[in-house]
Amino acid sequence: MNRLARFAGFGTDERGQIDRDDVIAAEAANAAGQAVGDPETLREPIIAALRQVHDPEIPVNIYDLGLIYRIEIADNGDVDVDMTLTAPACPVAGMMPVMVRDAVKTVNGVGEVEVELVWDPPWTPDTMSDEAKLTLGML
Repeated sequence: MNRLARFAGFGTDERGQIDRDDVIAAEAANAAGQAVGDPETLREPIIAALRQVHDPEIPVNIYDLGLIYRIEIADNGDVDVDMTLTAPACPVAGMMPVMVRDAVKTVNGVGEVEVELVWDPPWTPDTMSDEAKLTLGML
């Protein structure tokens, strides 16, 4: 893992240590995604990998924040992701797509990964999961 990803909290627990339970969960998800044939078998392991990526300013993963708009999985395992940020001036705008790409690439069976940063529709707190809202005291 590179220093930038560690700085952003990718793969770490609240003490900044690598969260071994998350690594084990991701490996289990990867094993489940090894089925051949239906590319949709990769969807849940990809989502599990995305849940390991956190916005460094918000203690919630980017998937539950509602920053992932689209995950398209091709028959050959290539993945296209459309994502947004909480604000266009977000200080991690340059590194977040790289972190997303790197996380998705950890899933067994995934080929090439393309991440596009989109701004339409704009992100709002309404896109957050109930779990994220609860974590942030919004429920």
